[in-house]
Amino acid sequence: MEQSNTPQPNRQPQTNKFFYWLKNSITARMLMVGFLIIVLLIPLSYINSLINERALRQADVVKEINEKWGNNVVVYGPILKLPYKTYSETKTYNEKTKTYFKETETHINYAYIFPESLHTDANVDSKPLKRGNFESAVFTTVMDFSGEFIPANLDAKGIKTEDIIWDKASIIIKTSNLKGIRSEMVLKMNAEEYSFQSNYNNNSNSHNRLDILESSFIKAEDLSDDHNDTFNIQIVFNGTEQIDLIPIGKTTTMKMISNWADPSFIGNYLPNDETKEISKDGFKADWKVLHINRAFSQQHLNNIPDLREFAFGTKFMVMVDEYQKSERSAKYGFLVIALTFLIFFLIQTMSKIQIHPFQYLMIGLALTMFYTLLVSISEHSNFLNAYLVAGIAVVALITLYSRSILKSNKFSVLIGTSLTALYAFIYVIIQLENYALLVGSIGLFIILAIVMFVSRKIDWSND
Repeated sequence: MEQSNTPQPNRQPQTNKFFYWLKNSITARMLMVGFLIIVLLIPLSYINSLINERALRQADVVKEINEKWGNNVVVYGPILKLPYKTYSETKTYNEKTKTYFKETETHINYAYIFPESLHTDANVDSKPLKRGNFESAVFTTVMDFSGEFIPANLDAKGIKTEDIIWDKASIIIKTSNLKGIRSEMVLKMNAEEYSFQSNYNNNSNSHNRLDILESSFIKAEDLSDDHNDTFNIQIVFNGTEQIDLIPIGKTTTMKMISNWADPSFIGNYLPNDETKEISKDGFKADWKVLHINRAFSQQHLNNIPDLREFAFGTKFMVMVDEYQKSERSAKYGFLVIALTFLIFFLIQTMSKIQIHPFQYLMIGLALTMFYTLLVSISEHSNFLNAYLVAGIAVVALITLYSRSILKSNKFSVLIGTSLTALYAFIYVIIQLENYALLVGSIGLFIILAIVMFVSRKIDWSND
């Protein structure tokens, strides 16, 4: 049988056509770049988890520092504690005499009287305390309390003056930081001095409990019924993070001076704007709270109400710490990778230079390495130095790598300049607080405008 010598048509396999389309199609390159961006979200998520883990570790260390140095300071007092008598009557029936026998029983209760005026001078010496790579804001404060009590009149509460046990009266101060007290406390009332001792608070399961300090019994003659009784108390605290005062005076004023440059005024009442001063060397602030500004009275029977919701004071902030800044930087990781890939995509499309998907992947991994470098270096230096070192390392690496794959100094300089500008833009956003959203939106709008301008001449029809 003769074999036919007729040439067969040369049919290109379908797989070759598919790979040709992947290699030369703009759409295919766009899909590939998009897929790689999604894949790179996986290491970015692990980096975010790493940052959160290190931040939790920092919180544990800060908590340990605070427990050893002293907790946040809350002062609730001084409060005049007045014991008084109440009476109850019981009737007992006598079977023999067929009569009722009346018996009167005496009970001891307490009235708690807030001062007519309360003035506090707080001089706060603050500093950052470090443990390894972590730090917390700690302080030593000297707090001078002065004011006066008016003669106690409990007639409106149904208590007669003769039922008050004047020689068993005392002064109470409640605080959150009993172990942080660093000096003996002495109450000076009129001309006499009285010492304090701690009074066990059985509410030990409460995380935010206030411990009680109670003075020795006040002499009855010091609780005059014809003029106001003045007092002075000084307390020295070691504390952390914040100081709060509950405004129990009918008129409450506080003056605070500190060397801490980043205060945050917290609570129900803000300091007077006219006298407030904040500088790099510290701050001064004055508060004034009147009885009409808060919803509680000056006299309470049987128990001291929890009035911490009315507290005001200052938080000594460690301004956006390194982990918070690193976390905010990592949130822009998707944007950095997407814009960098977009630059390479535009260069590849406009210059017809082939860039392999593996090369895109290497560039993406280099970009994610920026955040691990940032976190690790910031634990041993400040955030600016860590950002500069990590940024310079990654920009240099990608610039040199792009020089080898694009074979062009012009394109590699363009990429290096673009990355430098992008990292500088993100650093500015991180440092801003009130204007971060505004500046970020304007920056993204400008980037979009540049991309639209550069890509306007691309012929999308030959795909």
